[in-house]
Amino acid sequence: MKATGKDYLQLAQRGGAPMRVSFLCGQDEAGAAAAADKLVALLPHAGERVELSGGELRSDPVRLGDEARSSSLFGTDRYIRVRCSGDEAHDAVANLLALVDGGEADGACPVIIVATNASDKSRTAKLLIPRKDALAVMFYPPDLRSVTAEVARMAAGAGLKLSPELAERIARGAALDLRLCQSEVDKLALYLDASPLAPRLADGEALDAIGARTEEDGFMPLVNAVLGGDTQRLPAELARMAELELNPVGVLLAIERRAAQLAQLTARAAGGGQRIADLLENEQRARRVFWRDRADLERQMQRWDAGRLDRLVSRLAGLHRTLLANSAAAPLLLAQDLAEITRFASTRR
Repeated sequence: MKATGKDYLQLAQRGGAPMRVSFLCGQDEAGAAAAADKLVALLPHAGERVELSGGELRSDPVRLGDEARSSSLFGTDRYIRVRCSGDEAHDAVANLLALVDGGEADGACPVIIVATNASDKSRTAKLLIPRKDALAVMFYPPDLRSVTAEVARMAAGAGLKLSPELAERIARGAALDLRLCQSEVDKLALYLDASPLAPRLADGEALDAIGARTEEDGFMPLVNAVLGGDTQRLPAELARMAELELNPVGVLLAIERRAAQLAQLTARAAGGGQRIADLLENEQRARRVFWRDRADLERQMQRWDAGRLDRLVSRLAGLHRTLLANSAAAPLLLAQDLAEITRFASTRR
């Protein structure tokens, strides 16, 4: 079956039994990863998690079918989660489906695939779309409105009452990354001792109280270090990226979004002949800039003019393609490029 980020959960629950294979793809890698967690939560007994990479399945297409039919060492249920790029898992999925259709995969565990650099037009998706026991889900780039609505739903599920403004603040602070939004909502619920049976009202003070810890789990400290040219802070941020296993493509997307925002602000400043500080004051009043981002944006606008931003955007686009094509080496490739960009930004324009 074919689905989008809006209806995949309903389709996944329609048949009663778990989907044999779910293929989560599209430009919103964070949304696809969050959806994988939601699909796992639908399993009656998720049990043991088996991790496989696209490279492993490309070199050994039979392995997916073998793993899906194997039993857990502890006799519990299990599921397989695959992270791949493009159609790396195509032959493995085709082999598994052949076993299913031949009656040789009764009792096989569910397989959930998160695929970067892939779409619902890919060869793997086309294998799954005609089937009732499989899902191919396309995730499009998130926008502030949809992520804010999702934050509100997360909060309701955790027993939190949020104002629309606070939900939007969480979405902005997480750079529209649903996984980070969920982390912030969970921390806020824990801080307020909220639950669905004992709802609590969350306000800005509560979010500020957990803000220092919440920010440490996000992309923005690294984004601000890179685009702000903070060469002294960068090593610690790169170490944190590795320690938390932040997704390289997710980090790059956050930098691309900030670069696009800087380009828009720079164009407005040039068109209106405004000083940077005055422009940001007006943008904040119009609620297009969050007050907490203002100092970082001003620092970054002092380092990136229109010409530099054009070159930066082109470089980031090229880096994005490189990361998608080299998933295994993505963390190292990203760290190297971010170091060069930070050194470049450290010299004022």
